[in-house]
Amino acid sequence: MRSKDKIAYFYDGDVGSVYFGPNHPMKPHRLCMTHHLVLSYDLHKKMEIYRPHKAYPSELAQFHSEDYVEFLHRIRPDTQNSFRTELARFNLGEDCPVFENLFEFCQIYAGGTIDAARRLNNQLCDVAINWAGGLHHAKKCEASGFCYINDLVLGILELLKHHARVLYIDIDVHHGDGVEEAFYFTDRVMTVSFHKFGDLFFPGTGDVKEIGEKEGKFYAINVPLKDGIDDTSFTRLFKTIISKVIEIYQPSSIVLQCGADSLAGDRLGCFNLSIDGHAECVKFVKKFNLPLLVTGGGGYTKENVARCWTVETGVLLDTELPNKIPENEYLEYFAPDYSLKIPS
Repeated sequence: MRSKDKIAYFYDGDVGSVYFGPNHPMKPHRLCMTHHLVLSYDLHKKMEIYRPHKAYPSELAQFHSEDYVEFLHRIRPDTQNSFRTELARFNLGEDCPVFENLFEFCQIYAGGTIDAARRLNNQLCDVAINWAGGLHHAKKCEASGFCYINDLVLGILELLKHHARVLYIDIDVHHGDGVEEAFYFTDRVMTVSFHKFGDLFFPGTGDVKEIGEKEGKFYAINVPLKDGIDDTSFTRLFKTIISKVIEIYQPSSIVLQCGADSLAGDRLGCFNLSIDGHAECVKFVKKFNLPLLVTGGGGYTKENVARCWTVETGVLLDTELPNKIPENEYLEYFAPDYSLKIPS
C-alpha cells in the first residue's frame, strides 16, 4: 500500500460554458457544478490542480482521421448549411450538433486526458482525474452519441508508450463502443464494459459474444445488463469480474470511465445505482494500486452527476465527505435538502 497517493486533477472552466442546444441532454455545465462542489469540500487542497493544454490537431490525429479533425476545426454553426455532405459523412447533426466553440471544447477535454496519461507515464502522480473526459462513443472518422473526439483512446495510446498492457473499464450505462472498436484487434488493451443492452438501447453493441478478433480475441469483455440493476447485483458482478481480469491480464495501468448515467433517476439511463454503489466501483479499482486514469462520461441529470463525481474525487483522496453540501455558487441546484447523496 502506498503511503499517500498523489492525485493530479485537470480542469478548465471554459469546458463547462459550451452549449449543445436547448433540447439536448448533454449539459457541459455539469462540469462547472462538479468543480465548484469539489472546491466547496476543500478537496482541491489535497490534489495538484492543472489546467490542461488544448490538444493540437496532430495529437487528435493520433487516432482520428486527419480529414475528420480538419472538418471539426473548420465547421461553425453559421457555415454548416454549406457542408451537408460532410455533416452526413462525419455523422454531425441531431445527436452531435455543431455549436459555438465545438473544436476548442474537444481540444480541452482531450487535452485533459492526454495530460493525465503523460503525468502517469512520468510517474508524477498515482491517480489522474479528468471529469471532462470519457467521451467513449467517438469513432476514428465520425462523431457518435454526443462524442466528437475519443479522448479515452488518445489517453490509452499515450499510456501504451510506457505500459505493455492497459486495462480499460467502463461503468457508463451505454456500451463503450468507440474504445472497444479502437482496440478490438490488439491484446495490449483489454476493454471491459458494464452496460444496458437490448431493447434497441444506444449504441446497440456490447453483446456478450463480442470478444475481440485476431490478436485481440478474448481481450474485449462485455457485461450486458437489463434495466433496474441495483447496487448489490452491480457491485458483486463488477468486483468478481474485475478482480479476475486483473489477476489474469496483469495490466500495468488502468483507465476507468465513470459515466454517471448509470445512476438511478438519470434522464437517459435505466439502472438503479446509488452514488455509493457507483463510487464503490471506483474504490475497488483504486485498491489495486496501479497507475489510474479516471474520467467522466455520460450523465444527464446534472446535479446528480456533480454529486457523484465529487464523492468519487473524495474516494480517490480517501476522504469521507459530510452529506450537507457546503456553500457554493451552485447551491440552489441541490435544493431543497442540499445533501450530497441523492435524496430518495
